[in-house]
Amino acid sequence: QLQASGGGLVQAGSSLRLSCAVSERAFSNTAMSWFRQAPGKAREFVASINWGGGFALYADSVKGRFTLSADNAKNTVYLQMNSLKPEDTAVYSCSARSVGRRYPSASDGDYVYWGQGTQVTVSS
Repeated sequence: QLQASGGGLVQAGSSLRLSCAVSERAFSNTAMSWFRQAPGKAREFVASINWGGGFALYADSVKGRFTLSADNAKNTVYLQMNSLKPEDTAVYSCSARSVGRRYPSASDGDYVYWGQGTQVTVSS
């Protein structure tokens, strides 16, 4: 139901755009988010968006560098990542709250649908 793509290997300072395609229109009325997990570390919140209203939350570590947006026509959420740093290296996963849960959340426990991860590697 959630299909993530766009990861890759880039140099520090570069940009990448991750996409999370949603297979069902029902998700257009729910909050979406991106989490990431680096090797040996716990899953970490990155960003979350209220799909309908465009209100977004960001982790302090990515604020000002990453931008989350939603394209209702394409049922896709995008994570634009600029000024990438080696510490951004991780597997990035998109997730969705239950249908109707529209408010963004930084807690992974609030998300019930998860897509497969996409690897982002930033070299120094």
